[in-house]
Amino acid sequence: MNRKTLVLPAVIGLLAPVLAGCGGSIGGGSSDDAIVVGTTDRFAASKEAPAPLDPAYAYDVGTWNVLRQTVQTLMTLPDGGGDPQPEAAQRCGFTDTGNERYACTLRSGLKFANGDPVTADDVKFSIERALRIQADSGVFALLSGIDTVETQGDREVIFHLKTADATFPFKLSTPVAGIVNPDDYDKNKLRDGFSVDGSGPYTLEAEVKNDELVSAVFTKNPNYQGQSKVKNDKVELRSFDSADAMGAALNKGTINVMTRTMSPAQIRKLQNAKSTDIDLIEQPGLEIRYLGFNTNDPSVKSKAVRQAMAQVINRGQLVSDVYGTGADPLYSMVPTTVTGHANSFFNKYGEPDTAKAKALLSEANVTTPVKLTLHYTDDHYGPATKEEFELLKKQLNDSGLFEVDVKGEKWATFRPNEQKGKYEVYGMGWFPDFPDADNYLAPFLDKNNTIGSPYTNNEIRGALIPESRRQADRLTASRSIEEIQNIVAEDVPMLPLWQGKQYIAARDDITGAERTLNSTATLQLWELGRGVGS
Repeated sequence: MNRKTLVLPAVIGLLAPVLAGCGGSIGGGSSDDAIVVGTTDRFAASKEAPAPLDPAYAYDVGTWNVLRQTVQTLMTLPDGGGDPQPEAAQRCGFTDTGNERYACTLRSGLKFANGDPVTADDVKFSIERALRIQADSGVFALLSGIDTVETQGDREVIFHLKTADATFPFKLSTPVAGIVNPDDYDKNKLRDGFSVDGSGPYTLEAEVKNDELVSAVFTKNPNYQGQSKVKNDKVELRSFDSADAMGAALNKGTINVMTRTMSPAQIRKLQNAKSTDIDLIEQPGLEIRYLGFNTNDPSVKSKAVRQAMAQVINRGQLVSDVYGTGADPLYSMVPTTVTGHANSFFNKYGEPDTAKAKALLSEANVTTPVKLTLHYTDDHYGPATKEEFELLKKQLNDSGLFEVDVKGEKWATFRPNEQKGKYEVYGMGWFPDFPDADNYLAPFLDKNNTIGSPYTNNEIRGALIPESRRQADRLTASRSIEEIQNIVAEDVPMLPLWQGKQYIAARDDITGAERTLNSTATLQLWELGRGVGS
């Protein structure tokens, strides 16, 4: 029968695995046959991005979901949310009162999948490698607060930070901090292609066609030591060209699980199905979508143009017409369920108002209509993205203040162009590296930001971000976090649009699907098992 499972938050912004309804419930015994998981994520190697799966380069939810199965980190986020817990480490913690010295002890007998021992020197090598290479994806910025890495013996690693950073344990849970073997990775350059080696729950066998990863087969790593309990022997992650093709494969039974990104129509159909052997699971999500601006481009250099767009765009209509119940309007870069959220954009602009937008442009002597192209990726964030941008175009053009066109491009082209500043306005999504408000602000506003934004605010970079990171109590950090959001609403270097929910669909002989996605959209394939369908 059909099951719609709603996974409710245990604490604000974090998830607890709560299962309702019937379905496959017999324990997660393993099988010789791989559990096949579908995704529309695309994994391509190109001249601009020849090393999509190198931990020192990868910086999107799809590639991170491959790395989290294979490359181990010192810390990890627990299934039900909360503070990071040791993973490759036996224990970690700040050893000073100023949150500037962080020490970890590795698990005893830790090994890479090939049997080589994992040592403190390997951790040091991996961290310093990412910082040395400084890949243009910008992922190294997560570790840029590190001053030096010290080792003591084979198991002790000490991180000396440049300034206090209470979020540092979260950063050690991200794939850029993944531990790699110096025998497999050059310290000075990225590892091209799709090979990945580590000490995580699985090893990887990649099937590649035309420089694209079409299938990733994960086989249980017998040497793995860590928090995760691996409930299967093999999982295949299969990439599809479209949500429709992925859904058809699930219906036929050629795949067992369907993950991101389903279309709104697919979600509605599964929600309304009377009887089926496919179960839909809905979870709160921390994904956001936003417009980014190249604030140096003449078309949007005037703050008034960006403010006018914020004044015109109707988020409520955008969500209801395109995404239905799968998303909610968002009025800050920080989602509503994360500590420190403030409705800064609504507080400043209120409901959509063309007259107010016209006054903003008139006061700044901006000639109308303002001509713009909104750029988006048509193969990365799901099939509804095109419809979303067509509606944004209509809203802006209907105001009479803008003359907007839209243009979709493949992610492999879109992402490098965006980073190089080739677009005046572009649509992006963000799945957090870790569930803290800092991670919705610093990656876009700090030095070496991930989107290559030229926008600089000295108060944010020099005072407010450092001030917020000094607070181990994240509720205490909210004052600085909220002030950053207010500045963003005033200057509009980014324009938040909506916050999404998460969905996963599985055939009812599959167990553990409700635990396969955590709050940051991380795939936990080790949770999947086989049971008996109802």
